[in-house]
Amino acid sequence: MTTDSSSTNRAPAEGISTFKGRERALRADRLGTGGLLLSVLAATAPLMVVAGVMPTTFAVMGIVGQPLLFVVLGAVLVLFSLGYAEMSRHVHNAGAFYAYISRGLGGTAGAGAALVALVAYNSLQVGIYGIFGFEVSGLFATYADLEVAWWIPALAAALAVGALGWLKIDVNAKVLGVLLVIEVLLVVVFDIAAVADPGKEGLSLHAFNPDTLTGAGVGTALCFCIAAFLGFEQAPVYAEETSRPHVLVPRVMFLAVTGVAVFFAISSWALTVATGPATIVATSQEQSAGLLFFLTEDRLGSTFTDVLHVLFVTGMFAAMLSFHNVVARYAFAMGREGLLPAAFGRTTGSSGAPGTGSLLQSGIAVVLVLTFALTDDKPVGDPTAPVLHLFTWGGNIGALGVIVLMAIASLSVVVFFVRRGAAGAQAWRLVTSAVAGIALLVIAVYTVKDFDVLVGTGPDSALRWILPGVIGLALVTGLVQGAILRTRAPGTHARIGLGNEAFQLEKEAGRTP
Repeated sequence: MTTDSSSTNRAPAEGISTFKGRERALRADRLGTGGLLLSVLAATAPLMVVAGVMPTTFAVMGIVGQPLLFVVLGAVLVLFSLGYAEMSRHVHNAGAFYAYISRGLGGTAGAGAALVALVAYNSLQVGIYGIFGFEVSGLFATYADLEVAWWIPALAAALAVGALGWLKIDVNAKVLGVLLVIEVLLVVVFDIAAVADPGKEGLSLHAFNPDTLTGAGVGTALCFCIAAFLGFEQAPVYAEETSRPHVLVPRVMFLAVTGVAVFFAISSWALTVATGPATIVATSQEQSAGLLFFLTEDRLGSTFTDVLHVLFVTGMFAAMLSFHNVVARYAFAMGREGLLPAAFGRTTGSSGAPGTGSLLQSGIAVVLVLTFALTDDKPVGDPTAPVLHLFTWGGNIGALGVIVLMAIASLSVVVFFVRRGAAGAQAWRLVTSAVAGIALLVIAVYTVKDFDVLVGTGPDSALRWILPGVIGLALVTGLVQGAILRTRAPGTHARIGLGNEAFQLEKEAGRTP
């Protein structure tokens, strides 16, 4: 990806502009440290990871050392966050990834990153509707003896998420916070129960032994596990809605990534303790996504397990709402800067929410859910139903997109500070960004290489290339759009990544009323 100096040589004012003309800015002072942290962590869906991602990784990849993988990935993402967080002190834009990439690599690269972000986060959000509908229909069948098509609760959730997306972000943060705290507490209860009543191998630390990470499946296991962290990188998306973005955004990112790494490392270790490291793979293969519930039934009883099933669903809802908010803000930033129609770049009513962006995301979700519903001829509960394809395809396309964005953003951090003449002062951050970028690029390569394993298709299936190709197509399309804007609309191209600052500069120059 090439850079263009027309963007990076501009010298936008430091800090966030207070210009509110034509509702071009999101409402400030809505989120403090707690609200921002809860909004970010909700996307990690802790219960969905512990009940879904972890057993799948144990079962499919046969890697006992999953707890160690979370530690390794946590270290890589802390290295990434050092440069990313420093960049957040200089750039406050709801476009986050693409704004950072624009400031370092230029507007054309930023346009490519913007479309990748829009596709990736939409894919992650819509994918969860699949597993949400599947699980809710299962709850109706189990507890009410009622057959409900998966797409009915999925569409109901889409409408509820869309309605919440129009509210003030602090209201959303409260909803997300309550659901997240309950999820975490239930997982902690299981962790304690597992440690108090371990399997026949006792409190073994074998899962943290480096020898457990040998074998061909480690690269693919990294792809599974890094998806569990997705969410921490969203903190800069809310920068315009905080009172002190230069302080709160870096703080929240580090709290999120370290907290997630520790929490998931302990919880995956608790799973190995409950079954015994020697049998965790076989038990996961036997129980699949039912592993956690199987273990809690034995140790904590059926009532706790029933509550866990319900919170499993509400946790998904929290993740959907979190990703919805992110997509709406990316669409807002893109509309404000001319990458989407201008209607997307305005806020709505007294809430100050990016309402048009929220409508866009809800519309995409409804269309895709209905598309998969129309192709679904399998009975409720069938593990091969298209509803689960929606989850696996969407989740892995989205994860690949975010990994690619993080790798490119790492390069952008280096270029940004070098061009500002700050390479010496920021030398150690540039080194950590480069190391993290290389590691993330390796994970991205493994993700593409093993996409058939990630989505459960055969090695000869065309889907193993078509699905990751969605991200490639988004990147190329965005780059073409950026190149066209640079030639035909240089003023619009020059605004990419500047956010509200561009309109403040126009006002000062007398070009904006």
